[in-house]
Amino acid sequence: MTAAAGTALPFSRSATWLWIAHRGSAVVLAFGVVVHLATMIYAVHHGLTATAMLQRAHATLAWPLFYGVFVVAVAVHGPLGLRTVLAEWGRLRGPFVDVGLAAFALLLLVSGLRAVYAITLA
Repeated sequence: MTAAAGTALPFSRSATWLWIAHRGSAVVLAFGVVVHLATMIYAVHHGLTATAMLQRAHATLAWPLFYGVFVVAVAVHGPLGLRTVLAEWGRLRGPFVDVGLAAFALLLLVSGLRAVYAITLA
C-alpha cells in the first residue's frame, strides 16, 4: 500500500491492529482504574472490613466480570507497550521478541485470572 505521495506507508495492517489493541486496552484500563479507586475510597470511608468487601465481591457476578476484563486489558496493554519500548529504545524486534512477549502476556493473563478467581469466586 502506498501513501498519496507514492511512498510506502511505515505500518503494516498488523501493526495498525496492534496499535488499536494497545489504545483500546488503555481506555479499558483507564475506566477500570477509576472504578477500582472509587470503590476502594468508598470502602475505606464507610469503614468496610476486608471480610465485608470479600462478601460483597462474592455476592454478585459483576465484580469477577469487571476484574476479569481488567486483567485481559492488562495482558494486552502491558506486553504491547513493552514491545514498543523494546523496538524503539532497544532496537529489539522480530519473532523472538514477539514470542517472549506473548509468553509474558499469557503469564499476566493466567496469574491475573487466578487472582480474580481466588478473590471473587473461590
